[in-house]
Amino acid sequence: MSFHFLSLAETGASDPVTKITQEFGINLPGILAQMFSFAVVAFILWRFAFKPVLATLDERQKKIQSGLDYAEEMKAKLAASQQESAAQIREAQVKGQQLIAEAQKSAKAFLEKQQQEAVEQSNALIGKARSAIELEKQKMLAEARSEIARLVVATTQRVLAKDLTDADRARYNESAARELSNV
Repeated sequence: MSFHFLSLAETGASDPVTKITQEFGINLPGILAQMFSFAVVAFILWRFAFKPVLATLDERQKKIQSGLDYAEEMKAKLAASQQESAAQIREAQVKGQQLIAEAQKSAKAFLEKQQQEAVEQSNALIGKARSAIELEKQKMLAEARSEIARLVVATTQRVLAKDLTDADRARYNESAARELSNV
């Protein structure tokens, strides 16, 4: 298609719009009808296609944003939970160490107490044994004195060859016991 531009003088038309429409082959009622059709189609597409699609896209965008917000919130809660659990673990470790220290201290005190009681019991046993030994020693000395006194009296009686009365015997026994106790 070749375009041929005519000057206003060649066409003889005085109205420039009419001249342009004739030169380019523009049909004004056809253009207006096409514009009206386009407006109706655009309105129908906007109303029934674009608007629901945009609403769906907007709803999806809100859901995506809500999901991202929820994920961020959960990430923050997870971090807080991890920090809290780490703090609880540290606290439990500190309490455990304190319990161990208290148990060691208690065990040490119990051991010292047991050792002290054992020492006291052994000292008490030693004291009782010493007392028993001393009593036994005194008993043996008393028996030995009595026996020695009896032997002295018997020897004296034989030497003197006479029978002693009970009073004489008691006096000799006392006298021998005094002599032996001074020894």
